[in-house]
Amino acid sequence: MHMNLTTHKQHSLALGVALALMVPSAVFAQQKAEQQKQDENNFIEQIVVTGSASGTAVRKVEASYATTLISAADIKKLAPKSTADLFKAIPGVWAESSGGVAGANVFVRGFPGGGDAPFLTLQVQGVPIFPPSTLSFLENSSLFRIDETIEIVDALRGGPASVVSSGQPGLTTNFLLKEGSDETEGSIKYSTSDYDLQRIDAVVSGKLAEDLYFMFGGYVQQSPGIRDAGFNSEKGNQFTLNITKILDNGKINFFTRSTDDHGAWYLPTPLVDGVDNNYTQLGTLNRQATIQYGPDGTSESVDFGEGRGWRGTVTGGSVNLEFAEGWTFVDRFAHLSGDADTLGLVPNGNPALLSSVADNGVSAIGAVTGDVYDGDTLVQQVGRWVVRKDIESFTNDVAITKQTDKFKASLGLYVANFSSNDWWSIGNQSYHVIRPGGENLTGIACNDSQDSCDWNYDINATGDGTTKAIYAAFEYKLTDTVTADVGVRDENHTIDYTVDEGLDGVITKAVQYDESDVAFTAGINWQIQPEQGVFLRYSEGSKMPYFDDLRESFDSFSAGDDLIIDVTQLELGYKLAKSNYTLYATGFYNEVEGDRFQTVPGAPVQTLTNEAYGVEIDANYFADNGFSLSLNSTIQETEITASPTNKGNEAQRQPGWQVRLTPSYDFEFKDFFATLYGTFSMVDDRFANNENTVVLDGYEKFDIGLILQGDSGLTFELAVQNLTDEDALTEGDPRSPSAPNGRYILPRTATFSVSYAF
Repeated sequence: MHMNLTTHKQHSLALGVALALMVPSAVFAQQKAEQQKQDENNFIEQIVVTGSASGTAVRKVEASYATTLISAADIKKLAPKSTADLFKAIPGVWAESSGGVAGANVFVRGFPGGGDAPFLTLQVQGVPIFPPSTLSFLENSSLFRIDETIEIVDALRGGPASVVSSGQPGLTTNFLLKEGSDETEGSIKYSTSDYDLQRIDAVVSGKLAEDLYFMFGGYVQQSPGIRDAGFNSEKGNQFTLNITKILDNGKINFFTRSTDDHGAWYLPTPLVDGVDNNYTQLGTLNRQATIQYGPDGTSESVDFGEGRGWRGTVTGGSVNLEFAEGWTFVDRFAHLSGDADTLGLVPNGNPALLSSVADNGVSAIGAVTGDVYDGDTLVQQVGRWVVRKDIESFTNDVAITKQTDKFKASLGLYVANFSSNDWWSIGNQSYHVIRPGGENLTGIACNDSQDSCDWNYDINATGDGTTKAIYAAFEYKLTDTVTADVGVRDENHTIDYTVDEGLDGVITKAVQYDESDVAFTAGINWQIQPEQGVFLRYSEGSKMPYFDDLRESFDSFSAGDDLIIDVTQLELGYKLAKSNYTLYATGFYNEVEGDRFQTVPGAPVQTLTNEAYGVEIDANYFADNGFSLSLNSTIQETEITASPTNKGNEAQRQPGWQVRLTPSYDFEFKDFFATLYGTFSMVDDRFANNENTVVLDGYEKFDIGLILQGDSGLTFELAVQNLTDEDALTEGDPRSPSAPNGRYILPRTATFSVSYAF
């Protein structure tokens, strides 16, 4: 079902266009020519830093692994609604960002997963901000918000990442902050939207003293949410300070980033008439609710309008020094601390007629309004889930490198300490009316007893962990055009973790985990020409278990299983970077052994081995007339090769192919330098579950935008996403695949902003 823009939304959209066309300014052709020249040079001279054991930069076209660069200008065109939404621009990645500002599901190159982002690590300035890639109700992208302080994103898939840094074998996204220069410059930006977004962004940078530079920026924002909850369900602010000191032989960097941002947790909805991609169960009539937990039935009133988000700080930096005779020293570090809570209304099972569950078989009464609802009213059990999570980590990654004309050798030490203190009360099901903000009901036995209509799972858990790894990498130039490299990582991983299930003060599970593993990578790169090359890489890596893995698979742990997920990867890549076009194509094969999946607490744990192979394409073209085209695409075949029940099936929730085309055209429009752009996305069918019994249909999605920029410093931007208001599903019901529930992609939105640069 598709819905038209409301009159209010149409007026907001028209106003944005009118403002963009009315404001006068002057454009100059020389700037345009210089910008085109810079773009051309950047294609060949683009550099990457992620994945390098030495921490030094290499030209992208010379790198022997697959990586994608996303610039600040690219981010502006993509207009992501969340951090995970940006990851759709990365080949080999399937990002389900339909859950709101936090709590995405991110899958990488056919790697298995039932949710969250187990094979994603997010870095800032080259250091992981939180070493566990995923805990229950927390994945890395939830701890980071995109704003005007980002200079570029470097996204590495596979490759040497199994050996360096945190040893992430999947996807590593490295967000690099803007730095100051001799000139003081900055911008202030106001954004609004057809869903009543109010947001101010600002950034300023410059020189503090000789060779000492700063950048400071952030945002404040609020809105009722893309899916209107009837109140300001999205609120937040973020502030970042980045200090850079240039030395005679290197650079010292220090940053701190404070975030307090949350939004409604968008969940699967019942697939019935009247429910579409604008629907959210959360609303004024149900945001406040009382839950009971523990053996004594302790009651607590909760505001589910808190949603899902992050309130905390990450502080870190780096020291990069060069010494005589080819020696370099790099130390990168970060400390993170804060709260990552999740509160939401979670569907449980099938919709039902009220008459089938009401005590009198005829009607029930609204718990807030007192309205009488007839028996033909559709209702559904809704779980009132509360997850409180207090996390902290300190990470340090230090490496020393010796480089000559023939070789480069690095030795590094990675140490991460991390903790998570959890308090959960999930389940707490109660029958609610199926409508936006549908209220709870009285006159239904399990509702009125204030006990759950189905299951409950309550825990109080405390966990601490340490990861220590020594890694070494050696690169040797076999000829002027052929380079080979090897890397090895020896990692020790310890976890101390206790769980009180039931909140009765009794420790039901206690874990003291201590395991080690060795990762390995080897690659060869043939640089056919300075702007063209091919590479071949083989890697063996792993994903160590964290707190929730050990709790869910406690029986396996008690039986002596190490619970380590082993990952084997083979990559064959082709690279071409000309003055006005690039082509990066990478064929890949993965085997992931030992992945574990559990639908709900207490359900059987499935242990799987998955294989996948395919090709990912990252290409760009830039014409002299201002036209450009970007393409990223992934084609893959996945198979569950070992499973008690699902052997031979495809991996759940991952499309066999996806394509993203982004054309852009720069032109002079009246007194403006204008950019008209769009993105056309096509996604194949997927299976909602490992049993392959539920199909999620493929879909097409259109986004368009217009940027008008004048030399006075004023810029006007209009972005419309999901132009045709596609009602596609990203997932079914992960807890009950046969239930008719699903989570839609976000509906059509229009965002307008005006900024002034100085």
